[in-house]
Amino acid sequence: MNKKGIIALSPLAVFILLYLVTSIIAGDFYKVPITVAFLLSSIYAVIVCGGIPTRDGMPIAERISIFSRGASMGNMMLMLWIFVLAGAFANTAKVMGSIDATVNLTLSVLPGNMILAGLFLAACFVSISVGTSVGTIVALTPIAAGVANSTGSSVPLLTAVIVGGSLFGDNLSFISDTTIAATSTQGCKLSDKFRVNSYLVMPVALVILGIYTVMGSGINSPQDVPEVSIIKVIPYIIVLVTAVCGMNVMAVLTLGILVTGGIGILDGSFDVFGWFGAMGNGITGMGELIIITMMAGGMLELIKVNGGIDTVINLLTKRITTKRGAEMSIASLVGMVNVCTANNTVAIITTGGIAKQIGDRFGIDNRKCASILDTMSCCVQGVIPYGAQLLMAAGLASVNPVGIMPYLYYPYLLGLVTIVAIILRYPRRYS
Repeated sequence: MNKKGIIALSPLAVFILLYLVTSIIAGDFYKVPITVAFLLSSIYAVIVCGGIPTRDGMPIAERISIFSRGASMGNMMLMLWIFVLAGAFANTAKVMGSIDATVNLTLSVLPGNMILAGLFLAACFVSISVGTSVGTIVALTPIAAGVANSTGSSVPLLTAVIVGGSLFGDNLSFISDTTIAATSTQGCKLSDKFRVNSYLVMPVALVILGIYTVMGSGINSPQDVPEVSIIKVIPYIIVLVTAVCGMNVMAVLTLGILVTGGIGILDGSFDVFGWFGAMGNGITGMGELIIITMMAGGMLELIKVNGGIDTVINLLTKRITTKRGAEMSIASLVGMVNVCTANNTVAIITTGGIAKQIGDRFGIDNRKCASILDTMSCCVQGVIPYGAQLLMAAGLASVNPVGIMPYLYYPYLLGLVTIVAIILRYPRRYS
C-alpha cells in the first residue's frame, strides 16, 4: 500500500480510534459523542487529504468544497429528507398515541415467547416487499422499541431484530437497489441471483428465527395490556400497506404524517398547532443523525477523491491466483469499499466492473459473483455504526448505534456463512 493511500484512508482509522477504541477503554459508548468523533476525523481529513497546500498540494478551499460536495450528493440528500420525514412521522405518531396503540395490538396478538420471532418475520416480510431496509426500519423500529419498553426487554436487542429482518429483504428482494446494481454489473437475471442468494439467505434466516424463538421464551407479555384503540393503529397500517404496495418511502412517510395529523386532530389528541409542534420536535430530534450523515458523506468523499478506494481495490486484487481466492477477493473488495462509502449500492456500483473482470478471468459464474457482491455489501452495511440503517434505527429507538451492534445476529451470521460458502465452493451448482 503506497503512502498516499495510507494517508487517504487514515481518517477512518482516526474515527475508529476516537470513537470505538476510546469508548471501549472508558467502558461507556456515550462518553465520546459520535458527532464529536466525526467532527474531529472530518477536520483531520480536510487537513491531511490533499497534501500540504504550500507544496503542490490541494488548496484548503478546494478540500472543503470536495467535503461539502460529498455531504450534499443526491443520494445523501435523499437520505436526509427521509430522516426529516421519519422524525416528523414518528414523533407525531407518538404524541397522538399511534405507537402505543400499535404496541398494545402487537402484545395482544403475539404471545410473549413469540415477540422476537414475530418482529423478525414482520421485518423480513416488509423488507422483501418494499425492497429497502431503511423503509422497513422506519416503519417497524418505533413499534419494536415500544414493545421492548412494555415488556422490560432490551431496546437495542429488539431494534437489532428489525435491522436484521430489514437486511433480509434488502438483500433478496427483486426491487432492491442493491439487487438491481449487482445483477446489472454482472450481466445476469434478477431471478438467477435470487436463486443463488436463497441457498445462503434462507438457512440463515431459519437459524436466526429459531434463535429468536428460544430467546423469546423468557419474555412475558404484560398482563394488563390496555384496550387497543384501532383508530390510532390506522396510520401504521396505512404506512405498511402503502410501503408493501411499492409506494416511494418519502411518499409513504408524507402520507403517514397527514393521516396521523388528521386522526389526532379529530380525536382531540392535539390541535393544528400541537400537530405542527409534534412534527417540529420530531425533526429537531433527528438533528444529530443528519449532522453525522453529512459529516460522514463529506469525509468519505475526500477519501475517495484522494485515492483511498483505489488503494483498497489494488491491494485486494493484486495477488489472486485461484477461483476461490478470486471469490474471496470480490467479497473483501465490496466489503472494504462499503466501509469507505457507508452505502452498499454505491459499493456495488464502484466495484461491480472490477468484480466482473475478476469473475471472467477466473471463470466465476456471474450469478454467484452478483450474489457475493449483494450479500457481503448488505452484511457490512448493516453493522457499520455510521451506516444509514443503524443511524436511523438508533435515532428512532433513542439508543446508541454501537449499542445495537452486539445483537446483530442476522448480518453477522450471513457474512460468516457467505465466507464459508466461498471456502467450501457452495452452492456447487453455481461454483
